[in-house]
Amino acid sequence: MAEATATEAPTTPAASKLIIENIDVQEFFKLLRDNNSPSINEMIDIVRQMSAMEKYMEAATNQIATMQLQLAEMEAKNHPVQTALSNAIVTTQAQVSNIQDKLTELKNNFIAGCKNTVDAFKEKGIAALNNVAQFFNIKPSLDNLCNELNKGIQQDNKTIAKIETISTEYHETGLHLKNIGRAILGKELLQEAKPNGNLSKALTAPYRADRKCLSAMKNCAEKAISSLSRLEERAAKPSITGTIQKYADQIEKQQAKKEAPTMEKPVTHAER
Repeated sequence: MAEATATEAPTTPAASKLIIENIDVQEFFKLLRDNNSPSINEMIDIVRQMSAMEKYMEAATNQIATMQLQLAEMEAKNHPVQTALSNAIVTTQAQVSNIQDKLTELKNNFIAGCKNTVDAFKEKGIAALNNVAQFFNIKPSLDNLCNELNKGIQQDNKTIAKIETISTEYHETGLHLKNIGRAILGKELLQEAKPNGNLSKALTAPYRADRKCLSAMKNCAEKAISSLSRLEERAAKPSITGTIQKYADQIEKQQAKKEAPTMEKPVTHAER
């Protein structure tokens, strides 16, 4: 990804929908731009990743509607996979809801960090921008989100495997029934069951799509963590400007001490 310029701000529709319309976020990015803060590139990347996650979250939510349509069709046909689909949908809905909660928590913590940074700048001046990361308590939220995403991905894997297993058993049962009929007619028995076909692919498609969305979200969360780590590493390194100012202050104090007039010792009655 090309490095963002110091004058750039997140402007994508997804970013606007997620956080950029918040007044604290707008003021925060204006503050970074106006003061040419080197932290702006990482902060823009974090917002981009959050915005992308919101988009993937919406796509994952939409997959549930597809799953429900499939369930209705399987129930109408009394297909043996219907119970597995019903259970999977309930689990997927709960998982998506948990992920949405973690994403909302991340958004709220980011907005709070923007507000805290602006407040600190108003109180302490530009020195508050030397360690922007200290105002953003979003690492725990990102970690929690990653954990929920992992659970969702694992659940999709289990559902896909379950559907494929049931489909295989369904075809094997069909083979057995066909061979009974062929045996009665004196025909040669079929040796192999029909492989999982279009129906199995159709039933697993929304879960594969959901898994793809969650995997993409996890990738975004990990990129956001990486950007946050870069901010923290930069803050840990002594600032050249800060070091120069520190020594300048020390020299100024020493010079002032040398130039300070010495107080004459008062003469006592005994010395007169």
